[in-house]
Amino acid sequence: MAKPLARYASLTGYIELSRALSLDPVQLLRSAGLDPAGLDLQDRWVPAASVARLLELSAATSGRQDFALKLAERRRLSTLGPLSVSIRDEPDARSALRMLIRYQHTYNESLNIRLSERDGLATIRISIDPGEPVPVRQSVELAVTVTHQLLRHLLGERWHPVSVSFEHDRPADDTTHRQVFDAPLHFNSEFTGIITYTGDLDEPNRLSDPLLRSYAKQFLDTLTTPEEPTLTNRVRELVELLLPSGRCSIEQVARSLGVDRRTVHRHLAKSGQTFTSVVDSTRAELAKRMVAGRRYSFTEISELLAFSTPSSFSRWFHQQFGMSPRDWRKQTEG
Repeated sequence: MAKPLARYASLTGYIELSRALSLDPVQLLRSAGLDPAGLDLQDRWVPAASVARLLELSAATSGRQDFALKLAERRRLSTLGPLSVSIRDEPDARSALRMLIRYQHTYNESLNIRLSERDGLATIRISIDPGEPVPVRQSVELAVTVTHQLLRHLLGERWHPVSVSFEHDRPADDTTHRQVFDAPLHFNSEFTGIITYTGDLDEPNRLSDPLLRSYAKQFLDTLTTPEEPTLTNRVRELVELLLPSGRCSIEQVARSLGVDRRTVHRHLAKSGQTFTSVVDSTRAELAKRMVAGRRYSFTEISELLAFSTPSSFSRWFHQQFGMSPRDWRKQTEG
């Protein structure tokens, strides 16, 4: 399977920030396997794992756990390239966020953003999967901060999220985190992302120009194939929710969606998938995320992912990723 790629644009401002922190950006880039000259080519694709290594190395060398947050401060909406044009002209914050989600892989293939709404709250879940066991703390914090900045850009300075959560532990000094997000912070959380009020997403985009919207969308559609149909995404979300309960069947998923199983099969087939393939890929995605974190023991993970025994989970993990869960966790801890 091909490793996820990211555009050099994801490192916008890196040279300037590194020098401001008395780092040698050229040496750090080379240490991470990246070409320093490539930063001038914003649309050039590079391995997402190399970007993750660079951010972790830079944070460690500078002694700044807030490195990613400081990097995000140097970003602009235009960093997203053609995607920024479409986002800017969406009518409200919800449609702008959905546009970002729909085309997120045109910018960073390791990035996964999902939006769910319930009981007046909108949850934006954010994760990074670089395709190999490398620490992603800085990459995740960069993605969360950029998403937060996008919403602040669209909704104005008076907007504040209900809360911001991270799966990793709290930094020794969280001053920058509190200043940037200005909202309750939760670390060692069950998910990484932002919670805001549903009503906030209904607010009109003050930057939107309806006359430009159709032109921007036509241009963006020439660059990439949009994401899977919505029902397929809902199936994936339900599989992730139901796996730990031991009730992850196509009948249960169809019942939750209010359709019959044939409808689920038909929609999945349109995107070249089956229910089994969705379950398998979701289990693999969850396994990598849980093993990389420290919230759960391997025994707990095997139970949450519906394996009969920890040893069967360990064998499956090794078959999937070429190493044991223990070795994967050790490498992601850096």
